[in-house]
Amino acid sequence: MKQSFKLKFNQQLVITPQLQQAIRLLQLSMPELHHELQLALEKNPLLEQNEQSNELEEYRLKKKYLLEENKIFEQKISLDTLFIDSDWKEIYTANISSNIYTSYNNYDDELIVPQGKTSQSLQDYLMWQVELTPFNDIERAIATLIIDAIDNSGYLTVTLQEIHDIIGNNKELTIEEIEIVLKRIQLFDPVGVGARDLRDCLLVQLSQYNSNVPILKEARRIVSDNLHLLANHDFRRLMHVTQLKEDMLKNVMIVIQSLDPRPGQSINTDEPEYIIPDVIVQKISSHWIVKLNTDHLPNLKINTYYAAMIHNNNCQQFIRDNLQEAQWLIKSLENRNTTLLIVTNYIVKQQQAFFEQGEEYMRPMILKDIAQALNMHESTISRVTTNKYLYSPRGIFELKYFFSSHINTQNGCQTSSIAIRALVKRLISIENPIEPLSDSKITSLLSEQGIIIARRTVAKYRESLFIPPSSQRKKIL
Repeated sequence: MKQSFKLKFNQQLVITPQLQQAIRLLQLSMPELHHELQLALEKNPLLEQNEQSNELEEYRLKKKYLLEENKIFEQKISLDTLFIDSDWKEIYTANISSNIYTSYNNYDDELIVPQGKTSQSLQDYLMWQVELTPFNDIERAIATLIIDAIDNSGYLTVTLQEIHDIIGNNKELTIEEIEIVLKRIQLFDPVGVGARDLRDCLLVQLSQYNSNVPILKEARRIVSDNLHLLANHDFRRLMHVTQLKEDMLKNVMIVIQSLDPRPGQSINTDEPEYIIPDVIVQKISSHWIVKLNTDHLPNLKINTYYAAMIHNNNCQQFIRDNLQEAQWLIKSLENRNTTLLIVTNYIVKQQQAFFEQGEEYMRPMILKDIAQALNMHESTISRVTTNKYLYSPRGIFELKYFFSSHINTQNGCQTSSIAIRALVKRLISIENPIEPLSDSKITSLLSEQGIIIARRTVAKYRESLFIPPSSQRKKIL
């Protein structure tokens, strides 16, 4: 028998520890990141705090941003792979907080703001994403009912038929149309929310992987057909049923174990004690400058004394492992900061009129817009803007505050829903207190400015501003 060598290429998805760390650091808020870095300093002897000013590090990051504006993860860890968006909930729990905070009068004051009493639930977070999704009125009503029926773990607790029965006055509505809305919600952040069972939840998360990856087919097959074997840890039976070799099955299991069986629990409603801005926006001369707020974070570096001991046979492996972990952490932290800097710079550039003149000049912008402009995935933008805060002369804002849906005007332009809400607020502020403006009158005044919206939309904006209806605002002199 003639022997020969055959070269075969195949592509496999491997979630490396570096990628896990990059995803996790990308999600962390400033207080959480500070805690993470302090733990690393205490645990890893190869890490030490660099006493050198963070300004030099800030300059280096800014230089990197200017040279590589749209190339964030240049080496093994790339933003193209971050769309996997594993939650890593055993390490990190996301906090979702309110969007806007009181502005500062003194820039030199410590940039720490009391959180207050407001927080967002899973439903609040999902409804925020609904507002950024181009749903029509009936789809929005369906989405609201679906989100109201999602439990804290992220699972849908009612059937589609029950939702259909609630909207029974619309006889043309079909179960298939409700299913379409549900599928869109399941791709919201956190991915998999709104699933009807564990199998559905995991399959939705797997759908976010690159479809060209061969190992993905096997992962889907196991989740779809052999979830009971997976739950019982019957790996021998799994190998027999799937005809996978042990090494291949291990790779498939790595992918499956990266999924979150309870995606809703990644949204934690616990309130943080303080808000520390991640970025600072200043106007210098005629330019708006974005600067990372690194004063509250330790500046890490490798301990060269211990690193030099890597050739010592007695502790070589220990030094090697900790040195690798230290290098990964520093690289991941740099990537996180560069990503945050790029995204914030883009937001400030797009919303410059807001910083100059206020909410009425906010431009419409959704996750998809910035994702396409920066060649990132929408879920990556969602994570890097959630629970990250921007300090500016106008106040402190969560980065996701700058995303809002658009409304078309008569002249073919688009207006931000935030700008319209600010306009509603201004119209009411200058109304005659004896004859306050009704929602219908406000709708007409907006129409005169080319903004065509429904009266109920005006009512929704007014209520979101905690402004009572005209009948309750009327004053009798």
